[in-house]
Amino acid sequence: MGVEPDLVADLDARGFTAPFPIQSATLPDTLAGRDVLGRGRTGSGKTLAFALPLVQRLAEEDMARPGHPIGLVLAPTRELAGQIAQTIRPLADAASLSVTTVFGGVSQKPQERALADGVDVVVACPGRLLDLMGQGLVDLDEVSVTVLDEADHMADLGFLPGVRRILRATPARGQRMLFSATLDGGVDRLVDEFLHDPLHHAVDPSTSPVTAMDHRVWAVADKAAKDDVVRRLASGTGRRILFTRTKHLARRLARRLTQDGIPAVELQGNMSQNARERAMRAFSSGAVRVMVATDIAARGIDVSDVELVVHVDPPAEHKAYLHRSGRTARAGAAGTVVTLVLPEQRNDVRALLKRAGIKAGIEPVRPDAAAVAALVGRVADVVALEDMPQGVAVKGGSPRGRTQGVRGGGAGSGRGAGNRGRGAGAGRPAGRRGDRAGRGDRGAVRSERGAVRGERGARAAGQ
Repeated sequence: MGVEPDLVADLDARGFTAPFPIQSATLPDTLAGRDVLGRGRTGSGKTLAFALPLVQRLAEEDMARPGHPIGLVLAPTRELAGQIAQTIRPLADAASLSVTTVFGGVSQKPQERALADGVDVVVACPGRLLDLMGQGLVDLDEVSVTVLDEADHMADLGFLPGVRRILRATPARGQRMLFSATLDGGVDRLVDEFLHDPLHHAVDPSTSPVTAMDHRVWAVADKAAKDDVVRRLASGTGRRILFTRTKHLARRLARRLTQDGIPAVELQGNMSQNARERAMRAFSSGAVRVMVATDIAARGIDVSDVELVVHVDPPAEHKAYLHRSGRTARAGAAGTVVTLVLPEQRNDVRALLKRAGIKAGIEPVRPDAAAVAALVGRVADVVALEDMPQGVAVKGGSPRGRTQGVRGGGAGSGRGAGNRGRGAGAGRPAGRRGDRAGRGDRGAVRSERGAVRGERGARAAGQ
């Protein structure tokens, strides 16, 4: 498909040996520099679909000047921005490119330093990026490749006016890629205004259910019965995510489960960035098997082997159902989705499922039902409060066990003290570009630039 050997080698080393459909569909066009609109369900491999052309095409560009990145990725949430950066960074290292993240909820100073160093690729949430633009700390006039990921979610959150301001600050001649599950909510107008003769690739209808998922809709008699079912579903040994309607309910449920001996972390909008990162680390590492989250967090959760998603509170609209549910059955794996329904919610849930394209009847269940026990499987051992892992939600304040060394930008900067000295011999393949035919000068410049960054990092560490 035209992917550079260096990038293919990196993918092979990480176990990516065959492309997913969205990648096969879009890569020939994106690598050729065409504007592309990609539509595919969550968990379908969209991030690599744009990360590969982003890195490969930027590898041909001149180095970024301080405050003038050459690549830009916009994402709606901090978690998603961080995970996109994690996917891009190994590819960028192979191409001698630098990557940083820009979003709110963390100190701005590390982001300022990264931009001042001349970072190549910025993965950003619109709000903080607009702040930095307004302060004159970043100029998008040299961006040659722009990516909008989860554009429909940005529309849902009211970000599109800011996204328009950002896109208008990028050169009209640049390549633009937009990935979105749907084209409503103003996303279609965004496509019309900013994408030039785009090629459309849709590997799945926007409302199709993920075929690998087993969708179940369980009617419970009352709130007490619902609480009992939730606790039983949380008690299994595999990873599971429970979605609630509000931040308050997410916190309360996570704490209640922890009090009951089931280690649980919360992920919701009122948490600090450091707390969110601790929760994600605990969940993704397997130290905690239960996460309780709100809709706004759903787009940022990319953890493999989530076997069960529970809609503790049914979402208000069908797109939220699809995106919540998409946290399981990722990359072709199997998974189960359970929606719990109170008597007064039956009609709304039927309408929701119809709009989402989900064919599942509503079945009455009791907490002691065989269907519940079968889905739980083996019950995990109860954990005493004093033995709870770091990051779990506990009553009375912050999650248990603050980890040290996360001050400042954390994941937000993408370039902590250990990375600021990256240069030749410090984690960046300074000569990779020089090894490619016809790129000797650029490889030498990259090597020199890496050395300059190493000196800057050494000076910063000594201050």
